[in-house]
Parts: sequence; structure tokens; C-alpha cells
Amino acid sequence: MHSNLKTKFCGMSLNSPIVLLSGCVGFGEEYTRIQGFSNTDVGAVCLKGTTLEPRLGNVPHRVTETPSGMINAIGLQNPGTDVVINDIMPNLDKTETRFIINISGSSVEEYGEIAKRFDDTDIDAIEINISCPNVKEGGVAFGNDPDMSYRVVETCRKNTSKPLITKLSPNQTDIAHSAQRCIDAGTDGLAVINTLMGMAINTQSRKPIIGNNQGGLSGPAIKPIALLKVHQVYQVSKHHNVPIIGQGGITTVNDALEFIIAGSATVGIGTSLFYDPLVCNKINDGISQYLIDNKLNSVNELVGTLELNSEISQCDIDIDK
Repeated sequence: MHSNLKTKFCGMSLNSPIVLLSGCVGFGEEYTRIQGFSNTDVGAVCLKGTTLEPRLGNVPHRVTETPSGMINAIGLQNPGTDVVINDIMPNLDKTETRFIINISGSSVEEYGEIAKRFDDTDIDAIEINISCPNVKEGGVAFGNDPDMSYRVVETCRKNTSKPLITKLSPNQTDIAHSAQRCIDAGTDGLAVINTLMGMAINTQSRKPIIGNNQGGLSGPAIKPIALLKVHQVYQVSKHHNVPIIGQGGITTVNDALEFIIAGSATVGIGTSLFYDPLVCNKINDGISQYLIDNKLNSVNELVGTLELNSEISQCDIDIDK
């Protein structure tokens, strides 16, 4: 591994700024079966979304390809917290990389209980997926309500001393405000962004292709949106030294560099793994060479170095309003 890629994130020492995203690598073992792939090539692995009790997930179809992306509605299929802690975590090779558990709940209390249980394990950090529906209070996603996001993070913070990373939803009006509320509640890091909601229709049957009718859109199609959201969140998070995992359609070295320049301390790789399981090595090599070419000693020196254009036309100003 290139020495100039080593970095720190929420107190964790990482060998690379690459983080493998939750839902794309199972519980950390799936891609290790592929020749040439190793968890040592990434800084951290976010394990599959875990709920307190086992979930079977949504009815099929759960996945469909779309132009420059894909829609998924897996439905958080997982064996439950206790199985993950007792049966899966002991088999993780902690010498390879850092492991982050992704947690989801249908109530504030459930989030707190899951955080509490993982606090007693050797997991490196906890990622809070706040894009889940709040079953107790009308079904609106926690992440679409900044005050509800605050409550979830606050409750998790009270139940664990592990680093907390809150995964922000792009499906809300003001993501920067939501980021501030999560920071106020005690999050140590932010993941920007989760998937956007989307739909695909079978024109022969005139029904949605996804069994759940809608799902999360990921892949290159969402990259420009994700970049803007990272930039917006960074304007808040930089004042609190809260780092960002930038994610959303990263498939190339240049994509990763864009996210870092916009404000990401680390970059998340997900959908691109399905097309090229060895993409991480290419991105590592490219980032390292870029740092050398630009006389930078580390990734940290590149984070948030975006220089906005100073001249904005009146039309642009009016559109923003």
C-alpha cells in the first residue's frame, strides 16, 4: 500500500481513504473470494445493514439496472444483531482493515439498543442509517426530518463510546441543516450521500419493476448530486472537524479526487464493485500518483481545496432563489 494514502478518520487509522459501502460487500467476506481482491487494499469496510431482529427483506424484484446506475430495494435483509455479534464478527480478520457496522431501526429506541449491544464488541465504528421509516410516528424516514435525525444520533451517542458516522439522506430539503443537527447530537463523522429514491417501470405490464415499487438509485447517475451535497455539508462540518465519507457514483480515480477536493476525507465505493471488483487498486494507485504529481504529502492536504468560481451570473443567482 502507498504510504501517502494513510489517513485518520474518526480516530481510526486507515491504510487507504477508500471505504467499501454497506450493502455492497455483505459482511466483509464476499469479495475476498475473488482473485486479486483483498480487504487490505481499503481503509474500512461497512458491513451489511443490521437491525435488532432478523429481517427477510422485500419481495422480488429487488434490483434493476438503470441508465448509468441501478435501483435496489433489498429491504435490510439480515440475520439480526445477536447473530452478527456472535456468529459473524468473530470470523472477521481484524488485521486486514477496519470494520464498521451499519445499523438501522424502526424506532429511536431500537437504534439505541443496537448501538448499546455493539458497544460491547470490538467493532471499530458504528454507521447510523437514518434513511429508515419511523414506524412509530407515521412512517416518515428519520433522515428526512432534522429533529428526528438529532434524536436518533443523540440516543446512539448515549449508548456507545464507539465512533458514530451518520449516513445522510439526499431526499430532504436542506442537507446542511440536517448535518448540523447530527453534529450537535454527537456524531463523529458523516456519510454523504445515501441513495436517491427512484422507480423503473415495465411498460408491458405497466407495473414497477421493483417489487417494493420504488428503491434506492445509486451509481454514476447520482454522482453530480452527491458531489454538490458533499460540498454543502463540508461548509458545516469543517468548522467542527467532523470528517465526511463521500459517496455516490464513484467509479474512477478522477471521481474519487473530485469528492476529496469537495470535502471528503474518505471515499465510498459501492456500485462500481459490481462492474469491476478490482477497482479499488486502480483508485489507490491513481490517488497516490496525483498526490505525488501535485507535491502533496497526504490525502488530508487535498481535502476541501475546492476553489469556487467568483463570478456568478444574475441568472444563476435567480435560479438559486
